[in-house]
Amino acid sequence: MTSFPADLFDGQTIGVLGLGRNGMAAARALVHMGARVQAWDDTTRPDTASGVATPGLSFAPFTDMTGFDALVMSPGIPHVLPTPHPVAAMARAAGVPILSDADFLFQAVRRAGSRARFVGITGTNGKSTTTVLLAHLLRHAGIPVAEGGNLGPAALSLPLLPDNGVYVLEMSSYMLERLGSLHFDAACLLNLTPDHLDRHGDMEGYSRAKVHIFDRQGTGDLAVIGNTVPRHGVLAAGLRQRGITVMEIGGDAHAPDLWVENHILHDRAGAIADLSQAPSLPGTHNAENAAAAVAIAQWLGCPRAGTDAALASFDGLPHRQKTIGTIDGIRFIDDSKATNADAAARAMSCHDRMIWIAGGVAKAGGIEDLSPLFAHVVHAFLIGRDAPQLARTLERHGVAFTMAETMERAVPAALAAARAEHVPTVLLSPACASFDQFTGFEARGHRFAELVHALAGETDATAGQARR
Repeated sequence: MTSFPADLFDGQTIGVLGLGRNGMAAARALVHMGARVQAWDDTTRPDTASGVATPGLSFAPFTDMTGFDALVMSPGIPHVLPTPHPVAAMARAAGVPILSDADFLFQAVRRAGSRARFVGITGTNGKSTTTVLLAHLLRHAGIPVAEGGNLGPAALSLPLLPDNGVYVLEMSSYMLERLGSLHFDAACLLNLTPDHLDRHGDMEGYSRAKVHIFDRQGTGDLAVIGNTVPRHGVLAAGLRQRGITVMEIGGDAHAPDLWVENHILHDRAGAIADLSQAPSLPGTHNAENAAAAVAIAQWLGCPRAGTDAALASFDGLPHRQKTIGTIDGIRFIDDSKATNADAAARAMSCHDRMIWIAGGVAKAGGIEDLSPLFAHVVHAFLIGRDAPQLARTLERHGVAFTMAETMERAVPAALAAARAEHVPTVLLSPACASFDQFTGFEARGHRFAELVHALAGETDATAGQARR
């Protein structure tokens, strides 16, 4: 792994709008590769006095996009729906392409002369786990790999890989709408359920955005499709007509190419691995993730032998069904990454009885789709802006709940309820976005962990006093 040459984008003028994790990394990387970059953020003024200032990088609001070669916009800034950002409208009027930072990574790798392969992973849920798991399988096989994109680190913060290296990129629907040249040697669409409909108009628009992951693929490439994707057979047939190798996978016994039955991962050649020996991959949803990752890993050259050991050694993803503490035999599980109902369902289905902490900014449909799992919920503690909406749903279904409002109130109350009701699990799986009370799902999960660890310390101290 090496740095990129300093002249890859000589003579290009690139705008960067939004200076969060992706935007600032893109601005700095593009300057270091020779571009002239103008960057701006509507809410955060860069502190140039603290070392941000770099030759070739200027911070100024955009007034005219004439003369720019491209605009990189942070994924969360809309360029079409619900209302295009004024700078996006300015760029489109000037004929300036709006690109993802992942597209520039691809351009940089090819301009640097590397033939490293690119893998794109998308889907409504499971894409982060599948991305990290695939990278783990590749490392286990000794293949140079760098993973990032939507899950972090930002695409343009990844290193230059050699010809035999593999970039594994988690791709959101927002990123997939802004690709101009990126070609995925292997691309995966895990699943599709309603999400981000404000940005895509409706489910059809959301589906179109996701399917962009197969753009520019052709003969010699691999497409992996989950067997729960609506009309997956039609999609697979169309891809095969373009000469693409297609594998249909699933976490159950109904997928034709890779499937899981009685915890055993199979392909047409026979059994591959026993997922019951992989503690960080519980549930049917993780079986789907494992099937996708193994399908791509084997296509990339990972040996079949050793897959069992590689899956068993996978440590899981932060904020995705991670046990972060146990108090009096009660497990506290951080599933803060579950920002919609479908994601929460995947965690909830793994537990027979639970105290559930949920809430935040609800997605379209709220938590109504979780009603088949409400029988697993002994008591719910609701937090965040849309707690009243979630409460109405729970009330209709006869689920006991408390309006806790904040994480600080919910966690100790959940412990008390779990003790009183002899419930073995407290699950934070919010089924909502986090931006009403936190900077992101990571911050929400970190706060949950801090509160659990504080309670554990108090419990240990009380027990010590009792023993004395």
